[in-house]
Amino acid sequence: MAVLERARTHRTPSAQSIGLTLALTATVVWSGNFVIARALHDTVPPVQTAFWRWIIALLAVAPLALPQVRAQWPAIRRHLGFLTTAALLGVTLFNTLIYEAGQSTSATNMAMIAAASPMMIALFDLIGGRRSEGREKLGGRRVAGMVLALLGVLTLVGKGSPAAVLHLDFATGDLWMLAATVAFAGYSALLRRRPQEIGGLAFLFMTFAPGAAMLLPAYAVSLGVQGGFALTAGTVGPLLYIGVLSSAVAYFTWNKAIALVGAARAGVVYYLQPVCVALLSLAVLGEGVGLTQVVCMALIVAGVALGSVRRQTPEAADGRT
Repeated sequence: MAVLERARTHRTPSAQSIGLTLALTATVVWSGNFVIARALHDTVPPVQTAFWRWIIALLAVAPLALPQVRAQWPAIRRHLGFLTTAALLGVTLFNTLIYEAGQSTSATNMAMIAAASPMMIALFDLIGGRRSEGREKLGGRRVAGMVLALLGVLTLVGKGSPAAVLHLDFATGDLWMLAATVAFAGYSALLRRRPQEIGGLAFLFMTFAPGAAMLLPAYAVSLGVQGGFALTAGTVGPLLYIGVLSSAVAYFTWNKAIALVGAARAGVVYYLQPVCVALLSLAVLGEGVGLTQVVCMALIVAGVALGSVRRQTPEAADGRT
């Protein structure tokens, strides 16, 4: 047990690099959610968007996940409570709230509010860590990086003035997005205590399935009240993106990133979300990027770099785990 604890505490530099790369991959892929949330807001109801996302995700992971689920079923049964809680936060609530937010607020506001995730993740991780010995400390360098990145985010949203954010007229969608941010932070912090005997693919399947099942009643109500939606390239394409890439791929890489570098450090990388949204808007919508945006992106990247670098311990420097 002592060897295992030391291995978890002193992660190798290669594991750090892989973990941060995986966190960045998930962040980039998830950036498309904000564009899709706005693109589908008048064609597919939010609950139906979320429900079909997870059905597609289940179909995508099932061929590889089901053998692992069968092999690890005794462990899965022992941890059904944990899996259900993770499914509720990360599957049922998080993305449904994002799509609901997209009905009445802009992608810029959603990206800004999502930038609060790293702060909340670090806070939840710190509170939850007090109950266990391997608590992940923030440290001055990581806090400084988080503050620097947050300053860049606020300046980006405030069009050159961080204080301008205080004068934004928050729409109902902003409140939905705030709730989504809390759900995501809780999910990310919860992953710290993920049972090690449950493999990554089995974990995905056993959160996607109950998460979709918990959406079923709301989906039925939406279908009865709002009706269905037309199957066109403009609806099927985005659903396939969020079902395969934003769900199966991004959730796997995010979960693996947290296992490698911890929730708080992976959360700092999540600050790149507004930068990714801006670049995606440039590529897809043709929106220009001005000097203010470039400066803000530099602040965010610098903050992420500062907060993500792990100070080497003597044992780590010697290659000992």
